[in-house]
Amino acid sequence: MKIGWNLDTGTEKHLTSWKIKGEDPSSGDYTLKIDYHGLPEAFLRRNQTIIFRTGPWNGERFSGVPEMKNNTGLDFNFSYDEHGVWYSFSVTKLSLLSRVIVTSDSDGKALQRYMLIQGSWNKFWYEPADECDYYRQCGPYAVCDKNASPICKCMQGFRPKNQEAWNMRDGSDGCVRNTVLNCSTDKFLHLENMKLPETSSVFMNKSMTLDECGSLCKRNCSCTAYANIDIRNGGSGCVMWLDQLIDMSVFATYGQDLFVRLAAADIGSTSSNKNHRVVLATGISLCALVLVLGLVAICYLKKKTKQKSRGDERNMDDLELPMFNFDTLMMATNNFSQDNKLGEGGFGSVYRGRLIEGQEIAVKRLSEDSRQGVTEFENEVKLMVKLQHRNLVRLLGCCIEKNEKILVYEYMENRGLDSILFDESKSLLLNWEKRFNIIYGIARGLLYLHQDSRFRIIHRDLKTSNILLDIKMNPKISDFGIARIFDNDQTQAKTVRVVGTYGYMSPEYIMGGNFSEKSDVFSFGVIILEIITGKKNRRFSNNNDELNLLENVWRHWHEGTILKLIDPSIGNLYTESEIVRCIHIGLLCVQECPEDRPTMSLVILLLRSEAPSMPNPKIPGFSARKNYSETDLSSSKQDESWSVNQVTVTLLNAR
Repeated sequence: MKIGWNLDTGTEKHLTSWKIKGEDPSSGDYTLKIDYHGLPEAFLRRNQTIIFRTGPWNGERFSGVPEMKNNTGLDFNFSYDEHGVWYSFSVTKLSLLSRVIVTSDSDGKALQRYMLIQGSWNKFWYEPADECDYYRQCGPYAVCDKNASPICKCMQGFRPKNQEAWNMRDGSDGCVRNTVLNCSTDKFLHLENMKLPETSSVFMNKSMTLDECGSLCKRNCSCTAYANIDIRNGGSGCVMWLDQLIDMSVFATYGQDLFVRLAAADIGSTSSNKNHRVVLATGISLCALVLVLGLVAICYLKKKTKQKSRGDERNMDDLELPMFNFDTLMMATNNFSQDNKLGEGGFGSVYRGRLIEGQEIAVKRLSEDSRQGVTEFENEVKLMVKLQHRNLVRLLGCCIEKNEKILVYEYMENRGLDSILFDESKSLLLNWEKRFNIIYGIARGLLYLHQDSRFRIIHRDLKTSNILLDIKMNPKISDFGIARIFDNDQTQAKTVRVVGTYGYMSPEYIMGGNFSEKSDVFSFGVIILEIITGKKNRRFSNNNDELNLLENVWRHWHEGTILKLIDPSIGNLYTESEIVRCIHIGLLCVQECPEDRPTMSLVILLLRSEAPSMPNPKIPGFSARKNYSETDLSSSKQDESWSVNQVTVTLLNAR
């Protein structure tokens, strides 16, 4: 058996269960796959839900599978480098046969090893084997011990985050620190026989010693723990965690050493003078409490006289969002160098960065002179923490330090859709298949926001520059700074502060401040037509003879010459009926009246239907037939040729 990744070709081998054991060999719900990110380890999943994690390879075995230590007759092999990562096993005794399977008929114990003994296959080992084997049985900074009662316990220096739930033997919320860290005085707690925390996002160096690893971790204030990569011959290599410690267990034997960062006050002494330590710790805690209360009071007074500052940090703490150290982000972006700058908007600038462990990130930094950034920053953090979808960009964490407000996102290799779509040379990368997949992916993301997420979200600033593309050109919706949450029974809202971007905002939103799901549908329709034509919807006035994109598409639609508007970069490899159907859907989405526009659930159906019955589209918003003028839209002066990807409206005052 051999599973893993060939990173040169991007190919993967993994184990999958049968749909129905012994009956249907098609792919089932359970898989065992190697995750090559960070320090590689294997994950057992049911669909997309992680059931069990092996822990990283420690030179002898997976750190979370101590049973591998006593498997005589089997030889385990694990290798990883820049070319790939592979796990395999072989039999060292000719008389022995063994196999590993993933099965759906297992009462949850889906990963199983069988040995052939006296002509019959016998189950020799399986996972998950006990409560502590289940992924995240205990929450962050909590350790699972199957021999304890309750099984979840906080490490020294930590306390339950939710004491009430903890009393009910529910440790899923995990633990929080007793004392705030101080980088210059922090120490490290030595834990033995551990299953190492999840390693998908860590720093690793195979050549460093444990002492060098500890020294590096000590200097990096974001480092929360460290350990050896390889435990053989006294240990070698360095793995460092820069985030919460997740999914830890302790074993009776055969675990691994882990060094966890603690405040010096929480390390204590190993002497027998326990009462002295308690009194001292209590005194320190009281002093710290007084100090903290004093600082809170000062912050409160400042908050009354200045724009919100450190109070924002306390609000962010409630969201359990990973907090990045500002120095770490400075190092990652080369001091926010212009060479790393990806773009700039009303919020501030976005930079490309690389963390010390090699992970690439996008760093969105609030500009000091931004009038709208603080509110949008808080709004975006609160929303993005609650939203998870393959077509939404993933928020990795934030930084609120030194008067800075920074968001850290996953890095999208192909940046914004606008940077490719409207570039004559790069647009050749987008054939029709990719463009359709982008349209469909955006639609799925919007459907999630409008209907399938825990909250009904109206984005309000959907545009091509806010559609980011990963390395495979998969689209992800970004920038939720001005998004709004609707109640379950709410259909629309009204605001006197109209925000968004010219060319994408719906008529009812610009003219009256009314917004709803149909406002996003209008923006989506504009994006569809831009993707197909390769043209920007630059204008929506009638002050000159040049038609805007919506008017142009409308005219050619009625003249029967719509295929003339297809972007030549697409080439000839497309189905005419499919591309005409998408234009038809786009026109339905940009109709002037919100009631005429389809919902996103209907859009998804229409996109995937071969021969849908669709109504004829009505006149688009901002048609030349209407007497809309630029002065109706804003009292502020605007450039004569608005660019939808460069100008963001922050406030419109209707006359």
